[in-house]
Amino acid sequence: MHFIQSNALCQQGDRILIAVSGGIDSMVLLHLYVAAGYQPGIAHCNFHLRGNESDGDEKFVKSISRDLGTDYHQQDFDTERSATEAGISIQMAARNLRYRWFEEIRKRHGYNFFATAHNQDDVIETFFINLSRGTGIRGLTGIPVRSEKVIRPLLFASREAIVEYADEHDISFREDSSNASDKYLRNRLRHHLIPMLEEENPSFRNALMDTMRKLSETEKLYGQELIKMKQRLVRREGDRIRISIKDLSALEARQSILFEILSEYNFSPQAMEDIVHSLEGPAGRQFLSATHRIVKDRKDLILTPLAGKDDRKFYLEREVGRISEPLDLEWMVVEHTETFHIPVDPEIACIDLDKLSFPLMLRHWQPGDSFQPLGMNGIKKISDYLIDTKVSLPDKDRTWLLTSENKIAWVIGQRIDERFKVRPETRQVLMMKYSSPFPAK
Repeated sequence: MHFIQSNALCQQGDRILIAVSGGIDSMVLLHLYVAAGYQPGIAHCNFHLRGNESDGDEKFVKSISRDLGTDYHQQDFDTERSATEAGISIQMAARNLRYRWFEEIRKRHGYNFFATAHNQDDVIETFFINLSRGTGIRGLTGIPVRSEKVIRPLLFASREAIVEYADEHDISFREDSSNASDKYLRNRLRHHLIPMLEEENPSFRNALMDTMRKLSETEKLYGQELIKMKQRLVRREGDRIRISIKDLSALEARQSILFEILSEYNFSPQAMEDIVHSLEGPAGRQFLSATHRIVKDRKDLILTPLAGKDDRKFYLEREVGRISEPLDLEWMVVEHTETFHIPVDPEIACIDLDKLSFPLMLRHWQPGDSFQPLGMNGIKKISDYLIDTKVSLPDKDRTWLLTSENKIAWVIGQRIDERFKVRPETRQVLMMKYSSPFPAK
């Protein structure tokens, strides 16, 4: 327990939930906690990826929990379907599923921490996996011993030491047959690359761990400076992020900084390079990841989540007066008198009430939509209007229309239709105000 104490991972009175797969690492971790006087809970995930073998793991862990008299928590996952729906690898899906579930169990049952059995070999393998994928400096710093409520008390131990401990204490465990396969990159590193490096340099393991320690210290300094840069470069507006092209272009290490800003949004290193090369080019280029889109606007790179086509329609009755979904809109009817003045504000529409038929419809614009912009004689397609008014691509996707009997009365937050405007003979005016979630630029 020296490693736990020196890294302040937990205290004797803490309630610990241990992720137990049934493999040698987690079974040794469970044995160590029990031997130290803890009464840990056991959490087991059945990902149903290995058929009867997965079910055998579940039965084994359940019987161990029964023998120890510990609390047992178990969850089944349709991992392949989750991976397909999220568009990620099965390994990543399994990781996301188990960590999310572990945290739910921890909170629900009052555990202070949940412990995983990652060891020194996992750290080394992860280093090479991240290195091969072009990760930033953070990915080369190893696996942290603690991440909020997740603790990893076995990071000091090599897999060889864990096997020796299991033999010495006659600890039973289940062998995952997939560990012998070279199907996965981690296994190929474990079976071939790392043994070759150890043969070349017997001190390889210690040298690499020392290098990762130094990289970790460097990353902390880098992170402090990165926070200052983000404050200068990045502006958040709801679920969108704006990155100043002018300020980014002025940086010598612009590609590395952009990588750090966008790393959590699933953009590839090649996409980062393409984005940097686009900074001096024309506006309108867009770059996609699995989850987000970046559009190069005139002054900013605009980052927004990808969303499916929104075909929702909302009906507005005259008497209701206000809605908050999908937009914050409020409206009222006023008399058109000599003292009435139309506000000069694109977020306020004044429409001749007699030209409207309720209920009004609120919907997104669609290809082929057209209207007669206020002050113009001819009809214009909505798509052309948005281009002419230099509306950014993310804002185009967010553009809503107010319609009456399939005629567009107002491109919300933009311009009303000439045919619905208030005229001298207008008797009553529908005043509608849109409260934009984004500050004026």
